[in-house]
Amino acid sequence: MTDTPGWASPGSDPTPEGREPGASDSTDQPGSGPGAPASQPGPQPQGPGAQWSGQQPPPGQWSAPTGAPGRTPPPGPGWGGPGAPGGHGGPPGYGAWGGGWGGPPPAAKPGVIPLRPLGVGEILDGAVSTLRTHWRTVLGISLTLALVTETTAVLVQGLFLNKAATRASLGDPTMTPTEALRIMGESFLSSVILGLITMIGTLIATAMLTSVTSRAVLGRPATLGEAWREARPQLWKLFGQLVLLFLMGFGIMLIASVPGTIGFLGGSRGAGIALLILGFLAGMAVLIWLTVRFSLAAPALMLEKQGVIQSLRRSTKLVHGSWWRILGIQLLAGLIVGVVRVMISIPFTVIALIAGGDGLSGLLGQNGGHVSWTVLVIAGIGAVIGTTITLPISACVTVFLYIDQRIRHEGLDLELARAAGVQGAPTGAPGPVPGS
Repeated sequence: MTDTPGWASPGSDPTPEGREPGASDSTDQPGSGPGAPASQPGPQPQGPGAQWSGQQPPPGQWSAPTGAPGRTPPPGPGWGGPGAPGGHGGPPGYGAWGGGWGGPPPAAKPGVIPLRPLGVGEILDGAVSTLRTHWRTVLGISLTLALVTETTAVLVQGLFLNKAATRASLGDPTMTPTEALRIMGESFLSSVILGLITMIGTLIATAMLTSVTSRAVLGRPATLGEAWREARPQLWKLFGQLVLLFLMGFGIMLIASVPGTIGFLGGSRGAGIALLILGFLAGMAVLIWLTVRFSLAAPALMLEKQGVIQSLRRSTKLVHGSWWRILGIQLLAGLIVGVVRVMISIPFTVIALIAGGDGLSGLLGQNGGHVSWTVLVIAGIGAVIGTTITLPISACVTVFLYIDQRIRHEGLDLELARAAGVQGAPTGAPGPVPGS
């Protein structure tokens, strides 16, 4: 009938053309037809063709398959008819999917996710599968980032912030304003340096992990060198996108604080405080809305080679109609990542409390704002391990959300199947997924 996987014709119609089902055949009843020769005694030789059975099914139990040349299936039970418990030889559930054999064929899965619209569990499982399947490349990227950022954090805290906090906490009345300003400047500069290094490292790691994840979907491995070569041309655009989003968020919160500031300047302290609180809540609501709206901009920029503004528009288009779903998945992934990091950090926190000698106050920096090197190093090791494991999960979830939205709205699964070399992949133009 058709060569589509999962569909096969059960053979030729057992009843001859033009005969009523259940009518006796000339080979079964000797002399039943005019001029029919008498049957020969003894067993009849079996022909080489395939036989269904010595006992044919009773009338009305089956009919010609839908789409057979010159055949129109009669109503009632049969090949996918209403109420058919499975048809002639059909599996349980037959007829539930357009008269097919037990439902649609399973989606192709050349890599870590099936090529169809994804559920929440499949997105999270795909992130873990990517980490497990391509662990050398994935952990190599995240470990490099974690070592650079956490080592910088430990050095900045131990060499600059500890010193500044200790001197500031002495409360020396003889400290001149110039010295106080210098201490504040050192602390601010150290924090800025740490933030920049962390941001740049996270940016590079996210870009490379996006490249690795896109290959993992097709079942293709990616080395560190390949991931870097694919990510490098887009890094400046990705950095510009991040700066633009930061400025956008800063501007929104600045505008939200204007009414409260005017209230304070007008001499109404109570109104100023109330307006500041309302402005802060309104600004946060807008920030959350924009964060989800632009959450798929980074993978759009990396995988589609879009520009900064074009990637933001692309993300807006993909998120449209799925804002709450994407927010929920991102919150769930963030919760899982946070729990994993806490579980990893607990043993190192206990070790730091024991080895530091300053107790909980030393760990929290309550001894005049000073944190010992022992505590910093042990806590840094825990942070490195936690970042190495959780960063790939966060990056992969974002990429899979992007792929899922494109599958739902643009039929990306067809293109991915062809790119992966899946046999029998459709060749038609991609279209919207029914029911999306």
